[in-house]
Amino acid sequence: MSFTSLTDEDRAAMLAAIGVESVADLFAEIPADVRLDRPLRVDPALTEAELWAHLSELAGRNSGTGSELSFLGAGVYDHYVPAVVDAVMQRGELLTAYTPYQPEMSQGTLQAIFEYQTAICELTGMDVSNASGYDGTTVAADACFVAKQTTGRTRVVLAETLNPQVRQVVRTFAPGFGLEVVEVPHDGGTTDPERFGAACADAACAIFPQPNFFGCLEPAPELAAAAAATGALPVAHVDLMTLGVLEAPGAYGCALAIGEGQSAGNHMSYGGPHFGFLAARSDYIRKLPGRIVGETTDHEGRRGFVLTLQTREQHIRREKATSNITTNQTLLAVAGLIYLSWLGPEGLRDVGAASLSLAEHAKRRLGLPLAFDRPTFQEFAVRLGRPAPEVIREARKLGVHPGYALGRDYEGMDDVLLVCLTEKRTAADIDRLAEVLGRVRAVAA
Repeated sequence: MSFTSLTDEDRAAMLAAIGVESVADLFAEIPADVRLDRPLRVDPALTEAELWAHLSELAGRNSGTGSELSFLGAGVYDHYVPAVVDAVMQRGELLTAYTPYQPEMSQGTLQAIFEYQTAICELTGMDVSNASGYDGTTVAADACFVAKQTTGRTRVVLAETLNPQVRQVVRTFAPGFGLEVVEVPHDGGTTDPERFGAACADAACAIFPQPNFFGCLEPAPELAAAAAATGALPVAHVDLMTLGVLEAPGAYGCALAIGEGQSAGNHMSYGGPHFGFLAARSDYIRKLPGRIVGETTDHEGRRGFVLTLQTREQHIRREKATSNITTNQTLLAVAGLIYLSWLGPEGLRDVGAASLSLAEHAKRRLGLPLAFDRPTFQEFAVRLGRPAPEVIREARKLGVHPGYALGRDYEGMDDVLLVCLTEKRTAADIDRLAEVLGRVRAVAA
């Protein structure tokens, strides 16, 4: 129904029904010294035209990849999003749909989620996927809780080469889950399997990235084997857009595969919202957080879809729940499905190969010392010879965002810049980056 404001008569009727004389009587139990005794200090209301002008001015303070040449990655990537994604997402059946509690009324949404789950399983090499998570950080915390419930252990091991935000969110969730977090330092840009395995003794799970935050390729099969040998569940944090080229986590022995789905069909959106994915072996299906959509047939034999598992607090007893997150990112996960369907297997491989080859070309063209002597994918770290934040600040004045300052998160890397190349960049863009970095570094010298 449309909104109708309350009248004085409405308020009087409600107060009479409650049995008090005034609204103030409703707050009589609140001590006077903690009540606000003045009107809120808020600005006067704006007209529609004034509000539009104000919001436009605020939006104009932002910079986007349309106005600034960006080589920024570090977990959020500037991939091309085809028009078909927004066109399909904006259909009313998907854009306005909420939680599909009534399957008979929600077949379209349920089928879209089911197909999304199928795509995630095919890419990760896993048996089952949930209906998405909030983002690539919270699914890491969820994976830790799945591991605790499965193994009964309370330690989790994180590779230091994981995205720092992922590690921080796991540490934030850990006390509530009753978990101890152990981090394994990197060795020259990647994680040493022997050291990783030693840290996994008595651990519930061990999470490592592929590629890692530095863009380097981890020895993923060896890391998974080292964790599994101790009874810990190996968990790979991966980028969907690399899986057209890199091996699937299921193929090298992982129990779970998790990650941030933004790079598949979602705009950067100034950091969010995006969607997280979580897939696993069938052994853990009843431990997965959130919802899982299944396929069935109705009494007339017609294909249909239902919410098969809902291990959330509002559906089952709290002590049995595997997540207190009340929803997921269905619309953005569907965007990922549309994008992946549009690309197909060959397209996904082409995007990954293009990003990889452009990054290799950029390494040679920039001619800067590499921070790590390791194979990389679409990102690589270089030494600048001066603080990276200063270089970024000066380069942005020239219309180029050259990358991410790794010194924000890692000691001893104040002069290290993480440069990202996606299929949207060109050889001319790389020439421009080389020119700007050369000019900025020359000024400093």
